[in-house]
Amino acid sequence: MGYMVSKDDGWRMPDWLWERVAPLLPPPPFHPLGTHRSRVPDRDAMDAILLVLRTGMQWNALNATGVCSSSSAHRRFQEWEQAGVFHEIWRQGLLEYDEVVGIDWAWLAADGAMGKAPLGGPKTGPNPTDRAKGGRSVRFSRRARGSRSGSITTARTATTTSC
Repeated sequence: MGYMVSKDDGWRMPDWLWERVAPLLPPPPFHPLGTHRSRVPDRDAMDAILLVLRTGMQWNALNATGVCSSSSAHRRFQEWEQAGVFHEIWRQGLLEYDEVVGIDWAWLAADGAMGKAPLGGPKTGPNPTDRAKGGRSVRFSRRARGSRSGSITTARTATTTSC
């Protein structure tokens, strides 16, 4: 495992924040055999998760950093996400920001999503990206008979000679 990230690089979670986040973490899951390879420390896993989320790097790129293995970090990310840890971190941060700075609730934005119309029914017609649509069948085209573009070529239009 390489070590491309130094101990004091300025991106790791500061101690004061870790003291607030650590109590939010669930206890490690029970292991049926009782003895197994020890888990990566929670703080290292959190640093690795935040590095991925902050930089947009791929999970597998963590192996080269030396912070934490990609599989351990991703497994811990899934455990903590399902336990609601990141939601609670966000909620507590939002409440503290509102208390210290104040959130102007007059300026709000709404987000939306595209989906099927709930009352669309049969009048809306089929989805154009649906595989059930009618279209050109490759079986009956010239392409199926060996032509790459679907058009017939009668003869070569140019010849090349080498000297």
